[in-house]
Amino acid sequence: MKATLAANGTSDPEFWPGGHGTFMSWGTFGGGSLVLEISPDNGDTWIQYDGFGSTKPQSFFIFGFTLPPCMLRAKLINATSPSVSFKVARS
Repeated sequence: MKATLAANGTSDPEFWPGGHGTFMSWGTFGGGSLVLEISPDNGDTWIQYDGFGSTKPQSFFIFGFTLPPCMLRAKLINATSPSVSFKVARS
């Protein structure tokens, strides 16, 4: 899963098969917050994943996670003129 967000909103959701992963983001956050959301019910309900620290990185942010099979997406909120890229990978 890899994408760039240039406005507030969400990335396309993708299926996570379960296990250990890494979330990495970089770019210009425009004062906004980038969060990882999970859905245990195939996209009907979205829950912010709180397994990491600050969601307001300055230019680069990385954290590891362990999740069961679920849907994942990134959500950018309260940003002004952002250009944020992110990547989720198995680790």
